[in-house]
Amino acid sequence: MKILILGSGGREYSIARAIKNEDTAHELFFQPGNGATVDLGTNLNIKDYNELADFALENEIELTIVGPEAPLVDGVVDIFKSKGLTIFGPSKEAAQLEGSKVYMKNFLAKYNIPTARYIETDSIEEAYKFINSLTTTPIVVKADGLCAGKGVIIAQSADEAKKTVGEMLSGAAFGDAGKRVIVEEFLDGYELSMFAVCDGKDYILLPAAQDHKRLEDGDKGPNTGGMGAYAPTPLVDEELYQKVRDRIIRPTLDGMQAEGAPFEGVLFIGIMVVNGEPITLEFNVRFGDPECEILMPLMTSSVSDMFYKAATNRLGEIDVSFSDEYAVGVVMASENYPYGSSTPAEIILDDVKHEDIAKYTHISFAGVSREDDKLYATGGRVLVCVGLGKSIKEARDRAYMRCGQVHFAGKKLRTDIAYQAL
Repeated sequence: MKILILGSGGREYSIARAIKNEDTAHELFFQPGNGATVDLGTNLNIKDYNELADFALENEIELTIVGPEAPLVDGVVDIFKSKGLTIFGPSKEAAQLEGSKVYMKNFLAKYNIPTARYIETDSIEEAYKFINSLTTTPIVVKADGLCAGKGVIIAQSADEAKKTVGEMLSGAAFGDAGKRVIVEEFLDGYELSMFAVCDGKDYILLPAAQDHKRLEDGDKGPNTGGMGAYAPTPLVDEELYQKVRDRIIRPTLDGMQAEGAPFEGVLFIGIMVVNGEPITLEFNVRFGDPECEILMPLMTSSVSDMFYKAATNRLGEIDVSFSDEYAVGVVMASENYPYGSSTPAEIILDDVKHEDIAKYTHISFAGVSREDDKLYATGGRVLVCVGLGKSIKEARDRAYMRCGQVHFAGKKLRTDIAYQAL
């Protein structure tokens, strides 16, 4: 099968790697890809979605998989479908579940899906009034639009919450993305990432993962796109999975049908578990990164078939299976992440001689470029070292062993990934 993957990060690399490891041979294309995806397929430079769809038609691309949120919110799926192409991802209308936090919160309220108390507004007076009505801190303030995973601020006091609202509504903090805000109560519990692959009516729920958002050990420092993750998490039992199915996923798919925007693609549910009850923090409409990097190697059934059947509304025809192993992913970031860009640095990879490391670890590349057949770290999150094992500790130890074999100037990583479980 000829498959086109949109995106340039570790998420897209890991999807491609899983497809390449299947028994059936597939020809892969990336738009734009990164310096390492050329080892898996062909990188393209076609930024216009109509031109990209024409390329897909001319080259008989049988499946397109969209990785990041921006093309989805921009309507790439609608463009491809208008030309009769098979593409995995939600329509522009359905992508509002991530593209607008106001849309999402109002959708949750309309369909009685559990979420935190909130107000959505563009009025500083209304926001202040709601902040004053909250009896506990912290207070959560969210920009409405896309902010690359950084538009959520946990304010430690009412005064900080008001200052944050003012910065967002003035456009100083996140530009137009913050011209409308959500202010909501802070939920005290533990956070989970759950992913449902959906075809509009049916869905497949993948093993629950935990992400590590903050830059430094012990969940300190600024929020990032994610510094590591592990799955499955022992913090979820079958009863909790069933509550998520019954109270969140099913009413969401039914609600999107009722809204005339059936949800096809990955529904990423950020969940806070409070006293055993799952509360919806947020929806994203694509795989999380780095969660995707640890979920893909746990799949033992065909990854490409799952995406294809979801894109053609036939998920009910397949059974998806997962390994009984655990996966831990550790992000290596560049020197100045997440504050600013970093000087490109050559990546040196040691030869893998240890049998366990060769068999049970791999690297998913993200922020890398290639020059004269050398890989360079070009800023942001550079790569993810993934370890597999029969226990979380074994998987984590292997992931960190692989980290020890990767070298570039200024490399930055957390040393405590999966500490919640261990």
